[in-house]
Amino acid sequence: MAITILLFAGACENGAKKTDKAIAKAINPELMDLTVKPGDNFFKYVNGGWMKANPIPPEYSQYGAFTILYEQNQKQLKQLVAEVSAEKNAKKGSVSQKIRDFYNSGMDTLRIEKLGVKAIQKDIDEINALKDKKAVQQYIAKMHKAGASTLFYFFSTADQRNSSMEIANFYQGGLGLPDVDYYRNNDDHSVKLRNDYKNHIAKMFQLAGDENTTSTKRAETVLKMETTLANNSRTRLELRDPIANYNKFTLTQLNDISTGFDWSLFFNTIGLPEPGDINVGQPDFFSGLSTMMQQYSLDDWKTYLLWNLINGSANYLSDDFVKQDFDFYGKTLSGKQAMKPRWKRVLANTSGALGEALGQLYVEKYFPPESKKRMVTLVENLRKAFAARIEKLDWMNEDTKKKAIEKLNAITVKIGYPDKWRDYSKLDIVADSYLANVRAANAFEFERTLKKIGKPVDKTEWGMTPQTVNAYYNPSNNEIVFPAGILQPPFFNKDADDAVNYGAIGVVIGHEMTHGFDDQGRQYDKDGNLNDWWTEEDAKRFKEKTEVLANEYNNYTVLDSLHVDGQLTMGENIADLGGLNISFDAYKMALDNKIPEPIDGFSYDQRFFLGYAQVWRQNIRDKELMRRLKEDVHSPGEARVNIPPFNLDVFIKAFNITKDDKLFIPVEKRAYIW
Repeated sequence: MAITILLFAGACENGAKKTDKAIAKAINPELMDLTVKPGDNFFKYVNGGWMKANPIPPEYSQYGAFTILYEQNQKQLKQLVAEVSAEKNAKKGSVSQKIRDFYNSGMDTLRIEKLGVKAIQKDIDEINALKDKKAVQQYIAKMHKAGASTLFYFFSTADQRNSSMEIANFYQGGLGLPDVDYYRNNDDHSVKLRNDYKNHIAKMFQLAGDENTTSTKRAETVLKMETTLANNSRTRLELRDPIANYNKFTLTQLNDISTGFDWSLFFNTIGLPEPGDINVGQPDFFSGLSTMMQQYSLDDWKTYLLWNLINGSANYLSDDFVKQDFDFYGKTLSGKQAMKPRWKRVLANTSGALGEALGQLYVEKYFPPESKKRMVTLVENLRKAFAARIEKLDWMNEDTKKKAIEKLNAITVKIGYPDKWRDYSKLDIVADSYLANVRAANAFEFERTLKKIGKPVDKTEWGMTPQTVNAYYNPSNNEIVFPAGILQPPFFNKDADDAVNYGAIGVVIGHEMTHGFDDQGRQYDKDGNLNDWWTEEDAKRFKEKTEVLANEYNNYTVLDSLHVDGQLTMGENIADLGGLNISFDAYKMALDNKIPEPIDGFSYDQRFFLGYAQVWRQNIRDKELMRRLKEDVHSPGEARVNIPPFNLDVFIKAFNITKDDKLFIPVEKRAYIW
């Protein structure tokens, strides 16, 4: 965190006095495991006591700092919904009425159970009545208009090479399993998972009314079709290349590469007859759809559409559907032992549908204005520290340094909540149908994004709701965003000493800034356009340095024999390392050569890294860890703590790490990037 001493001291003087007791709570030695050497396992050294005292609750696949803060936010949001629901005179069409009725319709289990599969029977009948493949294609378009991303994804976003304008985008999709490798790989785990998935599909078809023989046959058809889609798809690693996934087409050109799909019919059906330029992210995938239309029969396509209908509706139907959906996606994929209570599930959907409406109530009650003001100053201090590091780089030439600082200075900062709230006046929410409300919200969101195509980008929009416990960098807008939800302990603690806050929220800020200069973000210029502003030599030296970091992660083992994928997680790993370096510099600048007294026996430098490490504390189930190693672009929390700090000379010195420690990295093998 980049708080200047003046601002932090001023805030304390104007508010509650910061006591020694409050400061000490920011790092609690009882939550550490002091029997572990910091150089052998820094993650367990800092978090071992917490891990023993906090087993994973049955409803979670992992449990850590993010989860705990999320839980706290859920309780706060539940209270807000209760207060809104208590309003007796909420008028039809008001935000209060919409929040109340959305939530209450989800909690009306008597009605939902009574309906059972009848809630989607009209949709089932409509699919079964499709007469030909043209009707199939029109139905797919109709589902997109309803907000269901059937077969592929269609959305609007900034044009990657003209970031001031919105453009239509197509992106590969259509899979029920979360990664293409699950369909392609033939290792024991993948084969078993595919078989479990096929059994799950069959059981869901049975719940919808099929006989066993029919459901089994349909499950085989779905898996076969999804495998074809997967074979036409790019891997997660291939999807990390922004240039390869930017392919601008006209509608005529799209029809030329995918002749078996009537794209004019698609656009007419969704209400955008003249889409203009279209970014077709993965052309081979959409060419493959043309072949698939001929390859599979009308009945096959009906089966695929029925599965998409059932799978997409399951969580809003009767309990038998909900439980079967959880049995596969919760237990089998992630190792969860129990579902979240219904109120949490319904609240999450309410927050998803009416996110900024709830968010506005949330920040009014739970986010103090001084937090936003303090964060603005913190970000600017981190920006100053980052600029100083760029100036000192020995691997980047002066012209590229100048452009890098221009980009850094151009980064827009969004903190807490939007300046302009989203208008939900055209979203109709009823009192007596949960599924209808979910669908209305999906269709509303699709229509909202559809209207943006061909128009200037609204730079005031947010990609997260204020209550979200997360942060992000948007390369097209060249912006960093910190929702109110994450600006709480252990990330942002008004009662903590400077060192802990710099190690926590400061590193988060530096992390998001560094994303503008990681292996993906560096390809965008200060205006958010894909534009190579690096010299060839600078790019070469950068790649050499990032490969050092990638190898460190490739060689890091979890669950005895599994390794982190250093290429898949490259961007996040660069951002972690950059965030640590930048925030530590800012923290030292804030101290202004002063050396404060240790707290609880830990020096300020040590507390910086302790603050960082406890942000990533977590327990995680084996199944979930295995899933994330394959799918997640973020490294596991353990690796995020046990690798980046060991590349910092200041960390090695602070904890007296030696070559005899297990995680020690010799100077000549450390990753020095930003």
